[in-house]
Amino acid sequence: MADYDFVIAGGGSSACVTAMRLVREFGYSVLVLERGPAKTSPIMAMPAGYMKFLAREDYMEMHKTVPQPQLGGRAPIVPVGKTLGGGSAVNAMVYMRGQAEDYDGWSATLGNGSEWSYEDMLPHFTGIEANNRLNDRYHGAEGALKVSDPGHISPTTEHFLLAAQALGHSFNPDFNGARQNGVGIMQHTYGQWGRYKARSDAKKAFLDPLEGDKRLTIITEARVDKVLVENGRAVGLTYQKNGAQHQVCAKREVLIAAGTYNSAKLLMLSGIGPADHLREHGIKVIADIPGVGQNLQDHHEVPVIATTKGRSGYFGQDKGWPMIRNGLQYVLFNSGPVTTTGIESCLFFDPDGGDRPTIQLYCAPIVYLDRDVSAAKPAWGVTFTSCLLRPKARGSVRLRSANPADLPLVDCNFFGDPDDLRLTVAALQTGRKLLQTEPFKSRIAAELLPGDEVMADPGAVERYCGQTVKTNYHPVGSLRMGAERDKSAVVGPDLKLRGIDGLRVIDCSIMPQIVSGNTNAPAMAIGSKAASLIGLAHAQ
Repeated sequence: MADYDFVIAGGGSSACVTAMRLVREFGYSVLVLERGPAKTSPIMAMPAGYMKFLAREDYMEMHKTVPQPQLGGRAPIVPVGKTLGGGSAVNAMVYMRGQAEDYDGWSATLGNGSEWSYEDMLPHFTGIEANNRLNDRYHGAEGALKVSDPGHISPTTEHFLLAAQALGHSFNPDFNGARQNGVGIMQHTYGQWGRYKARSDAKKAFLDPLEGDKRLTIITEARVDKVLVENGRAVGLTYQKNGAQHQVCAKREVLIAAGTYNSAKLLMLSGIGPADHLREHGIKVIADIPGVGQNLQDHHEVPVIATTKGRSGYFGQDKGWPMIRNGLQYVLFNSGPVTTTGIESCLFFDPDGGDRPTIQLYCAPIVYLDRDVSAAKPAWGVTFTSCLLRPKARGSVRLRSANPADLPLVDCNFFGDPDDLRLTVAALQTGRKLLQTEPFKSRIAAELLPGDEVMADPGAVERYCGQTVKTNYHPVGSLRMGAERDKSAVVGPDLKLRGIDGLRVIDCSIMPQIVSGNTNAPAMAIGSKAASLIGLAHAQ
């Protein structure tokens, strides 16, 4: 059984940052175990390339939630990344941190001074960032993670920016700066790699520079099945690769970073979690921790969709001659539609008129709906998706069985709180106002969804939201961080698991409350913070 200072279950965004810092800055030996492949298709490196894989399972694990009564029995699909680099290797690359109030709220709940506050977390964002436009108190330019503006902007995006300002929303040049509210262009995790603008995922940014360093070992296509616990201390992991079982030992600590669904699943398979639930599946209880698998949160969105008069946006740009033309422009000139993710702008606002945004309204320059909803087909047009930033409802992650090969049972509980639905409906009304505002108004052919008839009937609106709501791919919170007095918390401010020594959780599952924005950047900051906590603890 091989020995390492630290073994990490999972090779996603947070794990990559933690592994990099533990090796490079602290000199430890680290093993990363990732259930997915070592790399993705070269197409995924192109900013627009991810769209070719949205409905495929090459690098995604497709979780289907339990049926949701409040959604009319629907069971939405909630995918997560399954490759080295995790979500950063498959996502739409939006670089968003959330609001200062998010982190200050964590700190206040923990009651431990400034630990996990915005000011405490800011260096973990700036320290890993290589921004090509911003370099100030809020941004770094010397890190490994390339961050930049889109390489191409659609005219539809420009119309969105102008229409939102016409409705009274101010232009915001930096959503990760002094304020979040307003309309603007989103920065993304891609930049110039050699000749081309390309994705900057966590593997490429943090692990690839360590290639050849004997202190870092990476094993991919390895499913971690169990945390090994001896005398109340985590001492290693068991994993399966090529049908064979293996064990690895951690001389210092075991770190869990398998993602919000699978980190909770792994702990429960290891006998760590709600005792009654574990016994239901014949699993010996090592530590009765009721909070494991609880507090699940995810951003979710509902669309406003309209067609435009004539050609617009990105419809059809990934097929036939347009695809060939765009590919040639990218290869020859490093420009054109391939240098954008297609989702270039958004609007942060509060439908209730508050200063702190509760909605992130994305502008997609195409008629678009998620793959498990078929009410509209792609066409020339525009889609506004109203993402609820801080849903009040809480879901859960449970075991399907004691078989490690089985996916966990995910209960997303979208619209499980009535206020979540209220805010979403209010956001739809803002999206419809945008369609009726120039420069959109004269260019819109027809509103496809939800339409006047639906919006006039509260029951119809509720059904529409239930039929079309989809994940924004940001699950968090299933192994919540909390203060010592908080008996429902799973880990403490030091990320150590309650009741088990030598075991920490270092991914987004530790979030007490979901952040008000895309979660990939916070995942990396959590990984950096974790490395600091671990390095400091073992230096003493």
